[in-house]
Amino acid sequence: MQTIKCVVVGDGAVGKTCLLISYTTNKFPSEYVPTVFDNYAVTVMIGGEPYTLGLFDTAGQEDYDRLRPLSYPQTDVFLVCFSVVSPSSFENVKEKWVPEITHHCPKTPFLLVGTQIDLRDDPSTIEKLAKNKQKPITPETAEKLARDLKAVKYVECSALTQLVNSIVTDLQRVVWSSCNDLTGSLLNTKGIFPGLEGYFPTCKVML
Repeated sequence: MQTIKCVVVGDGAVGKTCLLISYTTNKFPSEYVPTVFDNYAVTVMIGGEPYTLGLFDTAGQEDYDRLRPLSYPQTDVFLVCFSVVSPSSFENVKEKWVPEITHHCPKTPFLLVGTQIDLRDDPSTIEKLAKNKQKPITPETAEKLARDLKAVKYVECSALTQLVNSIVTDLQRVVWSSCNDLTGSLLNTKGIFPGLEGYFPTCKVML
């Protein structure tokens, strides 16, 4: 069975672990526990064939900046997460996370993921942000950043409302298979991501 490796990065407490637990167990964790490193595996059907989707959760705290990249080798796709009600986590997408993953894996595609969208219209959350002269990140603002950073696309969800499945649907479109080269190290993708060819100069997108 072939494997798709997906690594999830982003600031601490933006909902990365909730996103993964919500999808893999269909439950929402009630307490926040900072992640050091964890991984989850689920079997998905793509094109009628079973694949193991390996989801690698990482710690966003600065204390783990040297440890975190150890999970990056052989990554097929990254999810770069931020909370739509945390402007600082959104800012760190371009200031920290995309530079970090492109430094270690310059040819690996990534999706920009907005989390906690159930709080975007929450009165108490809006009031709290307003006290700091801030407001929730709009889809339009996030989509612009995704284009500027050359993300494959922008998607958003809330683990609390189970919309995380929309992200996994996109991930399931990225299917990897070995090329017929001597080393077997090059990869083709049969996914249907618009413009994905630009991320894989030696590969083809099979539509």
